[in-house]
Amino acid sequence: MPLSCLSPGPEKRPLEAMLTSTAVVALAEIGDKTQLLAIVLATRFKRPVPIVLGILAATLANHFLAALVGEQAAVFLDGRWFRYLVAASFIVMAGWTLIPDKFDEAEEARPARFGVFVTTLISFFLVEMGDKTQLATIALGARFHSVVQVMLGTTLGMMIANVPAVFLGNALIKRVPLNVVRTAAALLFLAIGLWLLAETAGLM
Repeated sequence: MPLSCLSPGPEKRPLEAMLTSTAVVALAEIGDKTQLLAIVLATRFKRPVPIVLGILAATLANHFLAALVGEQAAVFLDGRWFRYLVAASFIVMAGWTLIPDKFDEAEEARPARFGVFVTTLISFFLVEMGDKTQLATIALGARFHSVVQVMLGTTLGMMIANVPAVFLGNALIKRVPLNVVRTAAALLFLAIGLWLLAETAGLM
């Protein structure tokens, strides 16, 4: 089966890559430790605009690298086993999404000399390393073989989740039914994983 079943290519379905990436990350980010970090930064600095810009810059950089890793892995590891691995990663992410995150303020970079924007950029970039939204971006990069669309979609998803958190803070988290959001995100990850399994097995 050709690699195209794993990665339809940006020239064919760029909108699908972007919208899927947006939905996956926007749901997965609700209650995630990076969203909790956004709330902590907003509470500490009370300057939402540089915080939002710092989150945007950090996410673009982090998710560009993550999507690039996923795309390159798909190029160099062209094989049925790799497509099964990507499908399995989405299914694993479905289970991980159901586990609530906790944010340790000790992980956060101290404000010190750097100012709000740079502090947000550095701390957000570091906390996002190894986070489920970053790993989801890698898997999406491998799935769609489209760095720009995946990066834009996942970044948009991060901003959809985090901009309200910066402006509304803990009030947002208290009003959002996190269990419902986590379940929806898990079901979306699971659906993508099962769909890719079916494609790879030649059932679709």
